[in-house]
Amino acid sequence: MKLNPINFFAFVFSLFFANISLAADSDLIVFDWGGYEDPGFFGAYVEKYGDSPTYSFFSDEEEAFQKVRAGFRADLGHPCSQSVVKWRNADIIVPIDTSRLKNWNKVDPGFAGMEGFQVDGVQWALPIDWGATALTYNADEVSAEDASSLQAFADPKFKGRVSLIDNVDDAYALGFLAVGVKDWTKATDEDFKKASDFLRKVHKNVRQYHADGGEGSALMMSGEILLEWTWNEVAFTMGFEENAPKVVFNRDTKEGSSTWVCGYTMMKDAPGSEEKAYDFLDAWLEDDSAAYMLNEWGYGHTNKDVMATVGKENGWAPLESYTEGSLFQKPSAPELREKMIKEFELIKSGF
Repeated sequence: MKLNPINFFAFVFSLFFANISLAADSDLIVFDWGGYEDPGFFGAYVEKYGDSPTYSFFSDEEEAFQKVRAGFRADLGHPCSQSVVKWRNADIIVPIDTSRLKNWNKVDPGFAGMEGFQVDGVQWALPIDWGATALTYNADEVSAEDASSLQAFADPKFKGRVSLIDNVDDAYALGFLAVGVKDWTKATDEDFKKASDFLRKVHKNVRQYHADGGEGSALMMSGEILLEWTWNEVAFTMGFEENAPKVVFNRDTKEGSSTWVCGYTMMKDAPGSEEKAYDFLDAWLEDDSAAYMLNEWGYGHTNKDVMATVGKENGWAPLESYTEGSLFQKPSAPELREKMIKEFELIKSGF
């Protein structure tokens, strides 16, 4: 039976807040975002070993970073473009030996060589999934005109009908875009203040911050929320649900959207099987896994051949054109990111 992504995310969400990990193959521990334990992503691994890895989940990369720094041990982690440099500089990850990946040649070189993912020819992260964070709205109740600008998030008429993904990088991507900044590496102190002020205005309208796409979808389905700043999958997977409202993922607001790339890292002092870790990474690069991500979850994949066929059929453009005009979540200065982390917690607390 095919597991519907919305229900799967809701299941994972409940497990996360019950502080439960999914235990399976104890020789491989994966520290990941909720939902990525779907075996459709790594079918070749399950076929070879007869089981899925053991999973522990996080809802934010800063939370994951702090947990590892505090002593948590896993074999693989799943940070995104803005965090890989921080993880490498903190000495919590080790290089990936790409010669041990039979599917390495399937990875688009543009992703493989991204800032932070590859340094002086050394691969520190295996790029896998990519997509966007954008204004997502209930088109049955919100007009296209009202949803044409990110300023809608701060409009008093949507008080109590807004939800943002509970992620500091995505939140500040919204804040910077709303004040006209599309490259946060060039943001000034004044830009940061303006972005923070905007997020404070938005907070007055926020009914709930959602932890993942499953929760975001459930909020949209309930009718409580009309506007979300969230990832591709919310609008995409709601298309699988009967009696769901029409939900639109609008990357073309006046201010634009944000884009990102995520991938797997080999963790330092890993407790499990290195061989299984490489088999797991290889399984993620299989054509079937890439097609599954596109067709069932609505994200892009770094498998260049599948993106040129299945991806193109689904309207995906090459990364360069996809990210054009967006705020790409590339690594920012450590000082800026620390300010973002502290300020976002204050904003969410009403300060």
